[in-house]
Amino acid sequence: MNEAVRKLLKQPEKIGRAVGFKDLTALHGKWIRAIAFGKGDYTLQAHRGSYKSSCLAVAIALIMVVFPKRNIIFLRKTDDDVAEMMRMVGKILRSDTMQNIALSLYHLELALNTETTEQISTNLWTSPMGSPQLLGLGIRASITGKHAFYVITDDICNKEDRVSRAERERTKTQYDELQNIRNRGGRIINLGTPWHKQDVFSKMPNIHKYDCYQTGLITPEKLQEIRNSMPSFLFAANYELKHIASSDAIFTTAPQFTNEERLIRDGYAHIDAAYGGNDCTALTCAKKQPDGTIILYGRLWKKDVMSVMDEILQEVTRLRCGMIRCEENGDKGFLKKEINRRSGALIWARTYNESQNKKIKIETYLKQAWDRIRFLEGTDRNYIDQILDYTEYAEHDDAPDSAATVCRYFFTNHWGGTR
Repeated sequence: MNEAVRKLLKQPEKIGRAVGFKDLTALHGKWIRAIAFGKGDYTLQAHRGSYKSSCLAVAIALIMVVFPKRNIIFLRKTDDDVAEMMRMVGKILRSDTMQNIALSLYHLELALNTETTEQISTNLWTSPMGSPQLLGLGIRASITGKHAFYVITDDICNKEDRVSRAERERTKTQYDELQNIRNRGGRIINLGTPWHKQDVFSKMPNIHKYDCYQTGLITPEKLQEIRNSMPSFLFAANYELKHIASSDAIFTTAPQFTNEERLIRDGYAHIDAAYGGNDCTALTCAKKQPDGTIILYGRLWKKDVMSVMDEILQEVTRLRCGMIRCEENGDKGFLKKEINRRSGALIWARTYNESQNKKIKIETYLKQAWDRIRFLEGTDRNYIDQILDYTEYAEHDDAPDSAATVCRYFFTNHWGGTR
């Protein structure tokens, strides 16, 4: 193997770009290496539009050339989906780039002896059993008697799995059968986007997640456009790799954002404090605008309030909110005294007594304000996600409770009995 090919295999995103996938980055190179050259089973979850299937096509072509004695069974949801991948792999194998790699490795010209919508074999492949080098199948196809070193699934669950328990169970049953067709020492590799908490990804090992905020592949402006084009539960599933029960969700439209930090100055801050256990500490900073819009910034920590007090005061100071409101019911005013002690005269804390049912408060005031809220860029994603995940049965509701308390003040001009 010459040095140029050796370097190319270490940066396989360059191979992808050379064969037509111009948007592949170093992150995609990492994915391709994990699929083609990694050890053990591997599961990649990535958001829609992240080019994961393009990476898979490059990785499959590389496996077929670099490891020509290892066959592949590839599965997608339907036969039509399989045909699309086979066309992509065939095109890559015929490219000058792959031809040059084969010449460097084996001193022969790469050729496709078989190429259909279901199977591909190159002239590097020899099998005494007559099986193809790459076999593509729909997930419901019979796999009895088949065997492969690589068993690769790509998007074997989809929207149908989200809405149909029967479909989820069928998919999981088929996935369980894949253990029987993997050769000893072989690998099962999975790619896709999760659709439901109990879908087939719940059975898959070694999961690596890349949501729309991690990859940097979609601009904030484009993300907002995508958010506005679909219900929040679909955006959460497809782009944030999260699950929201559409039938129970309270906040079903996409959150809106602004980067105008100056608009929140001289606003109000509120703390929903945790004192141990599984609760979170939530901070909300907000200001109502003359047109009724509410600029809101939130942070969420799965820690007790005292351990994050310095961070809270830094955020409140940065956003120039001069007063913090906190509930007196739980701690008899201790948090207020601690804030005033630590902050000196720069920030004042005042307490209120909460008597309203939390569910009613959230579903009344936060729901009423939802379309008027503009989240300040930089708001903690976990804070927003906890609001979007909120239902009557939600395990955690610290962020929506804090946001609802501030919104109630904007609507009623009281905190619930301020002292």
